[in-house]
Amino acid sequence: MFWQPYFLTFNDNKKMIDNPIIKSLCERRSVKSYKPEQIADEQLDTILEAATYAPTGRNAMSPVMVVVQDAELLAKIEKLNAVAIGDPGSHPFYGAPTVVVVFGNPEYSHWMEDASLVAGNLLNAAHAVGVGGCWIHRARPVFETPEGKAMMRAWGVPENFIGVANCILGYQDAPAKPRVARKEGYVIKAR
Repeated sequence: MFWQPYFLTFNDNKKMIDNPIIKSLCERRSVKSYKPEQIADEQLDTILEAATYAPTGRNAMSPVMVVVQDAELLAKIEKLNAVAIGDPGSHPFYGAPTVVVVFGNPEYSHWMEDASLVAGNLLNAAHAVGVGGCWIHRARPVFETPEGKAMMRAWGVPENFIGVANCILGYQDAPAKPRVARKEGYVIKAR
């Protein structure tokens, strides 16, 4: 049996089936402080493999992921991201040693959803194997710049693809923020 018919209780006293996958999904937090040490290849490969199993419309598998671990290239992408924020002196990648850029293929009507699901799987898989992660927005404006387009060409990503997410990854360097109760009205059960 995949799940066990036991229940666990979170802070907001909702009973949930005690299942390691569900527990991992509910415990994941965005990490914004990283150790400089690079993540292990086995962990990265596991994370990327899990991301490829994200649901995509018509099982088209239309997104593409680009893994960047070269410090100089990562710093260049981070700088473009900081400029896109309007704060060129900021460090929006929080010292993470890896970024996985997720691109969507606009030839599919569901390109944004497909790429977003890949990024979500990637971040959840990272947490499940002990790697911190965070979705950093602004992949689209970064990869619409001439510098971003040049990187895409160098990586073999078709020029019409659109940046959806920068998923930063690394080992967490500070305690995770505590889980907050989910907002009222988050779920509506239609009758």
